[in-house]
Amino acid sequence: MKFVLEVDLQPSASADDRARELGRILRYWAGNLSHYALEPGDGETVSDSAYREVGRWSVTTGK
Repeated sequence: MKFVLEVDLQPSASADDRARELGRILRYWAGNLSHYALEPGDGETVSDSAYREVGRWSVTTGK
């Protein structure tokens, strides 16, 4: 099994703002993963704090 998280961070934001936003996304999804079976095919879009879609996580068969 392979867990993939892909997030596009705004290049115009400061390094601190990007780190803060990524930290928020990681904390949110770490807590939310218990609601999923985490089997290949599972996945969801990822939104930033302004509710804009900025990425996706997914579970694949691996490699």
